Formats: sequence, C-alpha cells, structure tokens
Amino acid sequence: MLPEEAVRGLECFNRGQYFEAHEHLETAWRAETAPIRELYRGVLQVGVAYYHIQRGNYTGALKLFQHCREWLAPFPDVCQGIDLAYLRQSVAQAEAELLRLGPERIAEFNPALFRQIEWKKSLQG
Repeated sequence: MLPEEAVRGLECFNRGQYFEAHEHLETAWRAETAPIRELYRGVLQVGVAYYHIQRGNYTGALKLFQHCREWLAPFPDVCQGIDLAYLRQSVAQAEAELLRLGPERIAEFNPALFRQIEWKKSLQG
C-alpha cells in the first residue's frame, strides 16, 4: 500500500498541482527506508520537471527528465498500482518535445503533454 503522503502527492500531480505533489511525495520519500522510496523520488521529479517547463526553465526540466529515467528504471511496469510503463512513455514524449523546441521556444510547449499518472488503488502492493 502506498503511504498516505504518496497518495496525496499522486492526487495533486493528477490535478496539475506539481509543487504540492512534490511536497507530499518528498515527505513519503524521506519517511521510507526501503528501495521503493526511489519510486516516490522518480514520480516527484517528473512533476518538478513539468513545473520547470511551466516556469520556462529548460535546463532544469531536461536534467530532471534524465534523472527520472534512472530512478524509475529498476521498477516493473506496474508498481504500487502506478502504471510506470505509461509514465515512462509520457516522460519520453515530453522530453522529446522539450528537446525539439529547445530553450528558445519552451513557451510553446504543449501542456497536453503533462500527462496524468495512471494509478489504480486496487493494484497497490
């Protein structure tokens, strides 16, 4: 089962509240000692990358996308009810678009690429 703070973080993420999602997921990450903590870290950093794009921080977003791949890589395609295969695909699409636009055109980034996390409470564990 996901801890309450992680659930809150996912809910905020899916509402597009990336700063708030970061706060909740960071709390879950800090409280966890098992390797699953990197799942929370990876998800929260996706949200932070989206937040950086919204604020026009090309370099910050690009670095976070690169780190997200590393943190999420060890986990199966569905973990704790989170569809990581879909999340990885979403991150790859957003990163590709960011690279295509470059720093000069980041304001043209299509916010429809800020995809929600596919998550099923019934699949936790």
